[in-house]
Amino acid sequence: MDTGMKKKAIGMDIGGTNLRVAVISEDGEVMHKIKEPVTEDVLGAVILAVEKLGTDGIEGIGIGVAGLIDKNTGRVIISPNLHAVEKYDLVRGINDRFGLPVLIENDANAAAFGESWAGAGRGFSNFFLFTLGTGIGGGIIYEKKLLRVSAEVGHMSISAEGGKCPCGNSGCLESYASARAILSEAVSVLEAGRESVLRDYCSGNFYKLTAEDIFRAALDGDTLARDLLKNAGRYLGIGIANIINLMGPEAVILSGGLIGAWDIYVQEAIRESSRRAFRELFERVKILPALLRDDAGIIGSAGLVFEKLAHGS
Repeated sequence: MDTGMKKKAIGMDIGGTNLRVAVISEDGEVMHKIKEPVTEDVLGAVILAVEKLGTDGIEGIGIGVAGLIDKNTGRVIISPNLHAVEKYDLVRGINDRFGLPVLIENDANAAAFGESWAGAGRGFSNFFLFTLGTGIGGGIIYEKKLLRVSAEVGHMSISAEGGKCPCGNSGCLESYASARAILSEAVSVLEAGRESVLRDYCSGNFYKLTAEDIFRAALDGDTLARDLLKNAGRYLGIGIANIINLMGPEAVILSGGLIGAWDIYVQEAIRESSRRAFRELFERVKILPALLRDDAGIIGSAGLVFEKLAHGS
């Protein structure tokens, strides 16, 4: 089939740091993609990104965004890591500007759909997807369909006496196993005087450290960096074990930037989850990386547009 004849939709993933927008074909191919920083004017940034891509031949626009979505109004009720989206009616604003069908979904749900449609989840009927980045999100595929529930696994309490999370809860998984949590702990221990090559990476300004700096230092054998990743991985393992015991899925798929530290962070999580989950459930679950990587959300949000148009709803 000629690429020019394929149906196309625009998919986007609005994250805590970046806005990713792409033209996606009806078979899940990324045809053209751009990445822009997220600004306080989220609607303006989204409209500008879509204008850069162009809307000729586009069937609709799908939005994946971190937070709870009101399915009736299409508005973001709350987004703990991106409060700026809460004040916009993104669906109406984008529809008014481009006159195209617009669909909005939680970003992790969109990523789960993307992996089910065109990625690592294609061979499974039931799986749980974790998005591991600035925050932690979750998406559920059940009997090959996206289960449209909140699935906010990052805000599952794993420590009864844990610190306050931006969501309002205490002891959240996200507060211990996310990139933000790892960086926060790195700053804390470096300020307390812990020796590490990380000091050289940021010239003493610890707040400039990135998750990639932690990965690089860990691969170079830095004890602090490895300790940070292993500790976060243990908490992630508690979360994975809880999901395995709750759902008994065929697979747990891990996506997002933190899977770049698979050999330390994720392996520690797998070890911890093996100790905590029912053995019979753990032995039959596959824990594997997302195939679509950072594109899962944009591919999934576009795929949901195709699904909606196909079913006329």
